[in-house]
Amino acid sequence: MTEPLMTTAVLGAGSWGTALAIQLARCGHRVLLWGRDAAAVARMAAERVNARYLPGIALPAAIQPVASFENVRGVEEVVVAVPSFAFRDTVAALGPETQRLAWATKGLEESSGRLLHEIAAEILGANATLAALSGPTFAAEVARGLPTAITVASNDSAYADRLAAALHCGAFRAYTSTDLIGVGFGGAVKNVIAIAAGMADGLGLGANSRAALITRGLAEMMRLGQKLGVRTETMMGLAGLGDLVLTCTDDKSRNRRFGLGLARGNTPMEVAAQIGQVVEGVGAAAAVHLLSRRCSVEMPICEQVYEVLHAGVAPHEAVAALLERARRSEHD
Repeated sequence: MTEPLMTTAVLGAGSWGTALAIQLARCGHRVLLWGRDAAAVARMAAERVNARYLPGIALPAAIQPVASFENVRGVEEVVVAVPSFAFRDTVAALGPETQRLAWATKGLEESSGRLLHEIAAEILGANATLAALSGPTFAAEVARGLPTAITVASNDSAYADRLAAALHCGAFRAYTSTDLIGVGFGGAVKNVIAIAAGMADGLGLGANSRAALITRGLAEMMRLGQKLGVRTETMMGLAGLGDLVLTCTDDKSRNRRFGLGLARGNTPMEVAAQIGQVVEGVGAAAAVHLLSRRCSVEMPICEQVYEVLHAGVAPHEAVAALLERARRSEHD
């Protein structure tokens, strides 16, 4: 029996964390899958399935579910896959002795509008080696071994290569990038646009409006991204356009489903309860609102999503506000 290539701790036993753990195990690695709910972790360990998030998909033998944070200290590689609201506390729990960290979390810090690499650097120090994993990925498809492609971006190209190599096997392709800001940024903002696309479809506005929202949403992402130093090619790649199209067009997207629910007249709280999992676009809408104001960047689609979620504006009123905007050049 061959030894595992490396040991990785995946922090976050939701759908995406579990899917990444399965992919790492598929590639021959030993994986510690940490979850904060000790009872749920015990069930996973006994039943060898994450019944809540990925029912019917068996956990490979190389995955060890753990509930104690002590189990993951000093592990060779750590990948954080918790919701964005828990990112700061999770990284802080690892402590500044952690000098190499990757995450698959897609979001921003809602209270500050800060990107996740900024939070990680604040906690771990400016010299920490950091990486973000992002792209057009539905967890269940990754877990089932369906063809998938992601981008691994890092401030250290050798680290990006190491992580990409660890994940790249079977039908899963991992590309590398040095645009750590762009890969993290794209994975967060696309969720806000996906809520808008869901609202438009829920209101019966047609395929034309969906295509327009995706295209103009990408323009908003690129405008703000440019102010932050994001590379254009990143926004046109897997972590930008690729993830945006996936999230806006398929009903497996929680953010799209959230928009559909709002269009049916449900409140944000009611839709969140129906979905039963974290919808990253809700917090991201508030964070993008802060960030765009700070950078003086106009983002009308994201702004209307913010108004619906956080100021009580009705979806049809948000659409009317967008349609009433003055005519302008497409590329201004």
